[in-house]
Amino acid sequence: MSVGIDYQSGFGNEFASEALPGVLPAGQNSPQRVAHGLYAEQLSGTAFTAPRHANRRSWLYRIRPAAVHAPFAPLAHARLHNRFDEAPATPNQLRWDPWPLPEAPTDFLDGLVTLAGNGGPAEQAGVGIHVYAANRSMQGRFFYDADGELLIVPQQGRLRIATELGVLAVAPLEIAVVPRGVRFRVELLDAQARGYVAENFGALLRLPDLGPVGANSMALPRDFLAPVAAYEDVEGDFALVAKFQGALWQARIGHSPLDVVAWHGNYAPYKYDLTRYNTVGSISVDHPDPSIFTVLTSPSDTPGTANMDFVIFPPRWLVAEHTFRPPYFHRNVASEFMGLVEGQYDAKAGGFAPGGASLHNCMSGHGPDAASFEKASAADTSVPDHLAGTMAFMFETRKVIRPTRQALEAPQLQRDYYRCWQGIARHFDPERP
Repeated sequence: MSVGIDYQSGFGNEFASEALPGVLPAGQNSPQRVAHGLYAEQLSGTAFTAPRHANRRSWLYRIRPAAVHAPFAPLAHARLHNRFDEAPATPNQLRWDPWPLPEAPTDFLDGLVTLAGNGGPAEQAGVGIHVYAANRSMQGRFFYDADGELLIVPQQGRLRIATELGVLAVAPLEIAVVPRGVRFRVELLDAQARGYVAENFGALLRLPDLGPVGANSMALPRDFLAPVAAYEDVEGDFALVAKFQGALWQARIGHSPLDVVAWHGNYAPYKYDLTRYNTVGSISVDHPDPSIFTVLTSPSDTPGTANMDFVIFPPRWLVAEHTFRPPYFHRNVASEFMGLVEGQYDAKAGGFAPGGASLHNCMSGHGPDAASFEKASAADTSVPDHLAGTMAFMFETRKVIRPTRQALEAPQLQRDYYRCWQGIARHFDPERP
C-alpha cells in the first residue's frame, strides 16, 4: 500500500518535510515572518516539560492557524461514545459475529460503533474499543479526537487517510495510528471497508522494550512509516468534527484544515505493515507468553504493566516438541479483546470469523475450544506446523474492559459462545501415566 505515496521511515524520529522548498525556518521554530505567508503552530502530544526522550511535538507551517473556525456545537452520534459504565461489567466470556456492512451511505465517522472500554479521557488512562463499517468516503468534513490517539486496524477494504501532516494509505494486514488532536479525513479505496479502532486515552503508544530478546526482533523501528507534507489549499463550507470528553462536537470551517505546507518534529501519524513483524517463539519445548507478540504498548504508571498492549498472532512456525502448541488455557489479571483480520485463529475450530471479536475479562477462564484441544493433543509434534494465512490481534489492558449496552444487546453477540468449552472431555485416570 506504499506504492505511489512517499513516506519517511522510522518510529518516533525527528522528521522534517516540505511540500514547498524553503518553508522550514533554519535555526528556529517561530520566525517573525514564515515563508510564503504561512503561520507557525506547535502541536504538542505531551506536556512541554516531559523528559526529552518522551517529549512529542511537531511544528506545523500552515495556510491558516487551527483556531480559524466557527464555535463548536454538540453533534449527536448514537453509537460512538465512552459510556463504559452504562451496563454491568461481566465475567462471562463474550464473542461477536462480524459487524454488518452498511446499506445506507455511511462514512468512517458515521460507521463507528463502540463495543467496550475502560477509563476515559478525563483521567487520561484506559482505552475505548470500537469497530467501523463504511461504504463511502468522508465528504465535506474532517475529524479529530482530543480524547486519545487512534489505532486503526483495517479488516476489509483499503483506506486513504489524509491528515494535516500528509497521507497514509493502509490495507488489511496494516495498521495506522493517528495521534491525539491530528485532523484527518478517511477516504475509501474500495467499495466497502470494515475494521477495528482502539482509542488510547493513556500514554502514547511506543515500541516495547526487548530485554533479553535483544535489539533485532519483533517490530523494527525502520518499518514504521510517517507521511510527507501534502497540503490542501481549498475553501468551501466544511464541517470540523471533534471528539472531546467522550462526546462529539461540530464546527463550521471555511477551508480544508489539511493545509500544512511543511512540518518538522516527532509527533505525527504513522503506519506499519504487520507482515513485517519478526516473530519470536520457542525452538525447544513449551512456548513463551503472548507478550512476545507485542507490536506497540502504552505504558501505565506501574512499571511492567500496560495501559494497553497491541498484540498480534501472525503466520509462524510451531516447532516445540512434546508441547501443546496452541494458546494454552489461562486466566489473566489483564483483560483481552481480540479481533481477527483474516484466516482462522489456532485456538478456535470455528465461530470466530474475520471481522468478529471476543472479550475475556480479568480472571475469566478461556483457551482452546474442545475440538482444538483434541486436535492439538493428538498432533505429531515431531513435525513442524506452519500457521499460514492468519492474522489475529489483541487489545490487552490492565483494567477490566466493560462492554457497552449496545454491544451486549447486539444481534451479533454469540449468546451460546460458552458452549465451545462444554464439550471438553474428562480424561483423568489415576491409573494412566
